[in-house]
Amino acid sequence: MESASDVASRLGTAGYLAGPELATVVFLATRMQRPLLLEGEPGTGKTALAEALASSLELPLVRLQCYEGIDATQALYDWDFPRQILHLRALEAVAGGTAGGSVEEAEKSLYDARFLLARPVLQALQQSPAVLLVDEVDRADDEFEAFLLEVLSTWQVSVPELGTVAAAEPPLVVLTSNRTRELHDALKRRCLYHWIDHPGLEREVEIVRSRAPEVSEALARQVAGVVQQLRAGGDLLKPPGVAETIDWARALTYLGTAELDLASAAATLGALVKYREDADRVRQALDRMLTT
Repeated sequence: MESASDVASRLGTAGYLAGPELATVVFLATRMQRPLLLEGEPGTGKTALAEALASSLELPLVRLQCYEGIDATQALYDWDFPRQILHLRALEAVAGGTAGGSVEEAEKSLYDARFLLARPVLQALQQSPAVLLVDEVDRADDEFEAFLLEVLSTWQVSVPELGTVAAAEPPLVVLTSNRTRELHDALKRRCLYHWIDHPGLEREVEIVRSRAPEVSEALARQVAGVVQQLRAGGDLLKPPGVAETIDWARALTYLGTAELDLASAAATLGALVKYREDADRVRQALDRMLTT
């Protein structure tokens, strides 16, 4: 990628519309070989950016989904225990319980690379160049953050039985956070940072038309306008993100809706909101918006 405008153009071909600030920070992350930390409300396109980046660069996307209690084992590697047992039984059948007459050699053969199950972080280092997506890092704990910081600083990990695995080329790392908790300053210092907010009306219409070209411009504008008002109201448990806007517009189109009306809107709310309380509030809001 030669410039921020080149980044925006490449992402656009992958269906992701990036503004100048986001395109610039992505460009700098690739040039400076620094991880990119994206924070923002759910549904603002953080994960989609990593997917589009991998697609536009024709690189493999390796995704590490974080969750409460995740540790280094889930991120790095494990051993294929069933295959190791089968291998050991084969050795017993052929060589009376040893490999080459040595118990030590038999034990060593159990930790051959063919029995290694690479998890996302190790996969990204092995497959580099690649895009490593560390999704919802805010769900992990402090210890896991420290582990990530070490890997992102050295681009290598140690497998005691096999040695050190280092990336031939540092992967492009995208970390996302919904900010359910504050990340440590040490991790933030290692990254370039960008906050992704919900788009404005015109940009959201453009995104819907780009990701769902079957949706008419008129319907896309109506849908985006309603969603913008729902977000501004501030009384929903989970305001709809851009992904929900796209899903809602598609659902309406599949039902043959040319113009948003109360009946079609109410029938397709399952594409827009995911809580019963939100559905009730949205029905009331739609009744005001679409009948006045």
